[in-house]
Amino acid sequence: MRIIISSIIPFKGFGGINLFNTLFIRKGVEWDEYDTNHEKIHTAQMKELLYVFFYILYFIEWLFNLIFWPRSAYRHISFEKEAYKHQRDLKYLETRKHYAQWRHP
Repeated sequence: MRIIISSIIPFKGFGGINLFNTLFIRKGVEWDEYDTNHEKIHTAQMKELLYVFFYILYFIEWLFNLIFWPRSAYRHISFEKEAYKHQRDLKYLETRKHYAQWRHP
């Protein structure tokens, strides 16, 4: 994963964004290994959905969630749920099953 510190990407108010396995971190934002692990989980999700389908499904799910959870649509996206749930487990990617974002424990 390439990491780029930027004062332009992402927009103000956001700490980082993972675009096609390149992580853009907003200059001046506190960032730690757990935040990086969160983005690595997204990279695993992107790879198994061939990148483009990840972004399409992410956007569709976000739009759908706006109807039911307008203030927390982002947190209800399945990709985000998985990444937040496992971001503090730095070994998670070693045991992660394919399409884990849609599996229920």
